[in-house]
Amino acid sequence: MLRRSHDDLYSPVSKIELISTDVFDTLLLRRRKSERSRIVAAETKFARLLAERGFSVPPDDLVRVRLLAQKSAYRALNMGDGAGEVRLTDIICNQLNILGLPENLVEERLAIELASEKKALSANGALAMLLRRYHAAGLRVVAVSDTGLPADKLTELIDYFHGPGLIDRVYSSADMGASKRHGGLFSAVLEAESVSPSQMLHIGDDERADFYVPEGMGIRAVHLPRNTFRSYASRADGAATEAIRRVRRRLSRGRMDVPVPEDRTSFGKEVFGPIVAEFCLLIWLYARQANAGGDATMLFCARGGVGIREAFERLLQALELPLDMKRESILVSRLVAARSALMTRSPAVLDELGREFRGNSFADVAHAMGEGRYDLPAAWRQPFDPARLFFMLDTSEGQRVLADVRKQNELFARHLDQVAGDTKRIILCDTGLYGSTQRLLAAGFPDHRFETIQFARCNYKGLSEDHFPRVAGLVVEQNLYSPLKVESVILRYWQIIESLFEPAVPSVRRLSEDADGQIVGDSGDIRYGRLDPSLGNPLLAGALQYIDGVTSGATVVADADRAWRRLKRAITNPTQFDLVALGTGPRSVDFGRSDMVQVIGGSERAAIGRKLISVKSQLWREGAIARDFPLLKPALLAALEAVHIVRGVTVRLHR
Repeated sequence: MLRRSHDDLYSPVSKIELISTDVFDTLLLRRRKSERSRIVAAETKFARLLAERGFSVPPDDLVRVRLLAQKSAYRALNMGDGAGEVRLTDIICNQLNILGLPENLVEERLAIELASEKKALSANGALAMLLRRYHAAGLRVVAVSDTGLPADKLTELIDYFHGPGLIDRVYSSADMGASKRHGGLFSAVLEAESVSPSQMLHIGDDERADFYVPEGMGIRAVHLPRNTFRSYASRADGAATEAIRRVRRRLSRGRMDVPVPEDRTSFGKEVFGPIVAEFCLLIWLYARQANAGGDATMLFCARGGVGIREAFERLLQALELPLDMKRESILVSRLVAARSALMTRSPAVLDELGREFRGNSFADVAHAMGEGRYDLPAAWRQPFDPARLFFMLDTSEGQRVLADVRKQNELFARHLDQVAGDTKRIILCDTGLYGSTQRLLAAGFPDHRFETIQFARCNYKGLSEDHFPRVAGLVVEQNLYSPLKVESVILRYWQIIESLFEPAVPSVRRLSEDADGQIVGDSGDIRYGRLDPSLGNPLLAGALQYIDGVTSGATVVADADRAWRRLKRAITNPTQFDLVALGTGPRSVDFGRSDMVQVIGGSERAAIGRKLISVKSQLWREGAIARDFPLLKPALLAALEAVHIVRGVTVRLHR
């Protein structure tokens, strides 16, 4: 049962030798100023300091990059089960690196942060009085905080408001590499203070981190919830600050647009260049935090990961961004991953195969999953039913198929060991959307810990989202296009992102062993530096040209704003040039099959009625409308946009 009052602390505290208190919103109370407001004020002050040192960086650029660095760091922390902590010094270092500023400015930026905190905090005098009473009675009093600030900076803040002597020692999650919310910080405190859980009393405002977690460890806890009015006021302040910041940014950018592209390569440079570069910045920020423990490997998945890695490595070089993390390319596809899940008989593989082979036969599934053609009896020519797959594999004919699947999976397991070794944290990097590869590999190799970062995450399949906590869409994370979020426009035409990053090589279907004992695939050598993914891909070639010329991350972020607006216009209201620039040609259905599908199918000579009916089945509906109905295009595209808006609102209302 929650204990929520100072009165609980006046009762006799028997057998207690250590009192610990949370810092923010407990020992030090927040005023109504939000974190967003404090960041804006601090970065504005930092911009003035930079100007004095000869660096001209607009405050808005500092704010945007700081927020990107902070959001990415916490996302990487949470994807790693929350182990460790995000350190403010690391966030600032990443911010400075992206902006091309010297790292020796970190301490001065930290000083500004502390000055901002001193203006936004006040002393909890009532709690301090109680702590002094216990301190006078001979109990040891410590502060325990989940924060990005180091212990010496927390001590400075506490002494500023309460004077020295109130707290015997400060424990910061940033220093200890462990947090209260997962119990690790409490364990570290118990060990350092040489007390048992029953001898410790903890006080704090967070219901989970300050009450349920310590109580579950046998520590007595008192919950002092933050003031509700202050919480609402802080949220309102944050919303107002963000709204003002967005308006100012839009006004400062004016109506500037990207230069008019002349061909597909220039479209790739001016439009996709900034978008890809920003995506790569997000990958770098994520990787920096994920590698804080020094035991992570990033694996770029064939095929889309090949193009992503080319852009990523070039951006690191262009901006001189440091990254001490093992990086490799991995021969994987949904088919390869499905084999691993099939060997463990995971329900996940039945979901994927059921969706991919709807309308096909058991024999079609066998030929795709196995290594070759099989002489299968009539029963295998029946319509594929996922619920009967395991039964069919247990037959004598199925055992031959299963043996080939097992052989291929053993080869992949060896390949995984070759590229990842005994790394505890395996980060897959791919295009998106649903994260099937992540889901299937996690089911097939339960002893490994996979997580996936990709361009976008969307449950377009309508299947389970149990794996989503391990899948991050660094640019987009939503299931439907929203006119209010420009980046979500890629959900209207996702194939353009896949086509942008994929080299002109086949998807991985078969693995084998070469003379040196290395595992190779029928997709060819996809290792970094062995293949130019931009060959025959003018959009990627142009994007790489942009990245090669980048000198500041601030330029990337600013250019990306304009590029996204231009891409949205090209996708939702395409001109004849846009149809050519964004045309991808036939797309492979993959999964061991050679079938192809047109992005915009049908014949231009078809009757108008058939054209209208076919629009719904097109992969790029707006492109089909622009191609087939040039005169009706404005009305039809406006109607289609309205449908998307209504659908988005309806989904929100029914959550």
